Parts: sequence; C-alpha cells; structure tokens
Amino acid sequence: MIRVLIERHIAESLETAYEERSRHLLRQAIDAPGFVSGETLVDANDPNHRLTLCNWRSIADWDRWYHSRGRTELMAELIPMMDQEEKITVLQHS
Repeated sequence: MIRVLIERHIAESLETAYEERSRHLLRQAIDAPGFVSGETLVDANDPNHRLTLCNWRSIADWDRWYHSRGRTELMAELIPMMDQEEKITVLQHS
C-alpha cells in the first residue's frame, strides 16, 4: 500500500466552491480501482491550505487514477480556484 499526500491552497473567497467540487473529486476517487481510503484536513494556521491523505493499493493504481479522464476533467474545475500549484507526494513504507 502507498499513501499520497495532496496539498492545495485555495484562493481567497473560493473556499465554498472548492469544497463542493473537491468532495465530488473524492467521491470519484473512492470508486477508482485500488483506492483504499482518504481524508482531507485543513491547516490549523491557514484555513485555505488543504491536505488530502489517501491510501492506494499500489503506485500503478494511483497513476491510473491520476492520469484518468475523470480526474483530469475534475481538476480542470479545481485548478482555477487555487492560488498555488497542487503538490503531490507519494509515500511508501521503507
């Protein structure tokens, strides 16, 4: 199993719209082959900084989802709501 940390920073005043669209993205990911679990957290010091930690069965499953048409289309809606580029870190046990 791998873990994927996704960091996004939401532009001021777009939090509500972002939340709605990001929940839709997570629901799509839940149905993707290899998705195990996920949670989204808000930075206690910066309410516009969001972190999603999700567990995937394998890097191949994550890559399949990351490059999928569904994720690409949903990200096209989220990217304009962010004021920084999305940062993704793939983690595995040593």
